[in-house]
Amino acid sequence: MQDQHHHAAAVGIQLSASLSALGDQPSQLRTQLGCSDVAPSLSLRSDLLVEREVWVGAYTGEMVEHLPPECEKWQSRNLRFAVTALQQIEKPLRQMTAHLDSTRLAVVVGTSTSGISDNEALFTAHFHDQPHAKINHHKQQMNALAKGLRAYLGWQGPAYTISTACSSSAKAFISGQRLLQAGLVDAVLVGGVDTLCRLTLNGFNSLESLSREICQPCGDKRDGINIGEAAGLFLLTRESAPIMLVGVGESMDAWHISAPHPEGVGAAQAMQRALDTAGILPEQIDYLNLHGTATPQNDQMEIKAVRQVFGKQGPQLSSTKHRTGHCLGAAGAIEAFICQHVLLDQSWLPLHQQHTGLDPELNDQRYVMANDHAHTLNYVMSNSFAFGGSNVSLIFGRCLK
Repeated sequence: MQDQHHHAAAVGIQLSASLSALGDQPSQLRTQLGCSDVAPSLSLRSDLLVEREVWVGAYTGEMVEHLPPECEKWQSRNLRFAVTALQQIEKPLRQMTAHLDSTRLAVVVGTSTSGISDNEALFTAHFHDQPHAKINHHKQQMNALAKGLRAYLGWQGPAYTISTACSSSAKAFISGQRLLQAGLVDAVLVGGVDTLCRLTLNGFNSLESLSREICQPCGDKRDGINIGEAAGLFLLTRESAPIMLVGVGESMDAWHISAPHPEGVGAAQAMQRALDTAGILPEQIDYLNLHGTATPQNDQMEIKAVRQVFGKQGPQLSSTKHRTGHCLGAAGAIEAFICQHVLLDQSWLPLHQQHTGLDPELNDQRYVMANDHAHTLNYVMSNSFAFGGSNVSLIFGRCLK
């Protein structure tokens, strides 16, 4: 890396995999995110809310049907979703870690849904006509994802799940980095997995936060979010890799249980701290992946925060949630995967939403539009902001040896 003193905390992304509404291959990212004339990747579903149809980011590919016996305790669609992603990189992952002490191999992942969807039908049966319906609580405990993945891999090191709503999997990166830098582990699988479930959708519907259409981040007619599902997994080590995690920033503004600080104070703190730990200046960020949920409050506060950190001439930026949906506990992971491949590819940037005009109060930024051509990219930032004011910013950079 350039200037090793400033990048002392950087860790390498050795392997990565993802599943989402975008598909399961990195090659699909450019098609779905870099072109304005492709069909929507979100789908309109009528089986998730009682009273209306809703747009969601659903993964439509094949999934692992059966898990080995050692994972049975935590068996759920959420875990099968995670293992489906993991199998994309399982062979090289096992090869890279075969010589390492299994007690020094860790799993740190984020989720907000765990295996709740598997029990929804059972709870319905229990409260209606089958009071003795057997409900497996293990599969919906928050630790189920990390413990299930560790059991699948046969590792014996630390394994824990972070559940801080929409910042969960971004925080997993930070926790993994700290374990490595503290010398407690030699490799760590980080990321996040969330799957569609009625509990989440009905919860956001009760908050009147779901968009009637495909969401419009920073748009003049934005009216809420689309929920999505995703899995993103990354193997981190202290060794260099083509793409490095070079900077991390966290804050907790605790302004409101579900609303962000209206002036973006905590969001700005997280971004500035990420820059500080990376040892780089704001003008060195070439692209910013916004949290960009498309709710009126979130988008407004985030652009205020961007102005505070980057001034009048900030980086090119966009939100990708109109293509993935808001993947909640997996949002940070899927957007990290996008940022990683933007850096690797160097030929495109994710387009900002094209459905309506921009909010006049937010249109002073360098949103990535159809005719923009990506210049050389060295550093990109990804934002994840959550209920309660839990804010995370991650900076990824190319290894410039």
